[in-house]
Amino acid sequence: MRLAVGLGNPGAEYARHRHNVGFMAADAIAARHRLGPWRRKFRGEIAEGDLAGIRLLLLKPLTYMNESGRAVAEVARFYKIAPADVVVLHDELDLAPGKVRVKLGGGVAGHNGLRSIAAWLGTPDFWRVRIGIGHPGDKERVLGHVLGDFHKAELPWVEAMLAAIADAFDLLIGGDDGRFMNKVALATAAKPARERSAPA
Repeated sequence: MRLAVGLGNPGAEYARHRHNVGFMAADAIAARHRLGPWRRKFRGEIAEGDLAGIRLLLLKPLTYMNESGRAVAEVARFYKIAPADVVVLHDELDLAPGKVRVKLGGGVAGHNGLRSIAAWLGTPDFWRVRIGIGHPGDKERVLGHVLGDFHKAELPWVEAMLAAIADAFDLLIGGDDGRFMNKVALATAAKPARERSAPA
């Protein structure tokens, strides 16, 4: 069994924020692979099903971003899921818009959701799917950028990226992170770079 966690903040007012792209990815994965229905449990919403011959739990914590680890730890403890079998999908300032990278462990780079999960699991050694939202170029604009909605001009690459993540997610759950990244990169490469950015 593996646990995949999409990070975001609950509530309609946050739904289109760049910071909520993890929630968006979780919704896309659930729809693509017919997981579900979503149920309220473990301080979050859970959908489950089989993917790549593996039982997958998909979690959207409803604790707000900085307490995401509470929900993740409750699910992991209940189902006896090791940190190395946890995959967290989250927004990444230090990646260009539309870029997706996967890594195991590492620092949290100021991301409150990752910090909370590492604290509650007692280790940073879980998988991360880093979803690029780009940097606004000025640290004074970071908060507004992260907690702002995707612009209308950004939606085509956002939707293409989410679809690519969902389509290839079985590869990642099956243990082939390299093929997952390659498939996502190929699926999103058709978008010209100039279409990947918009003023924040």
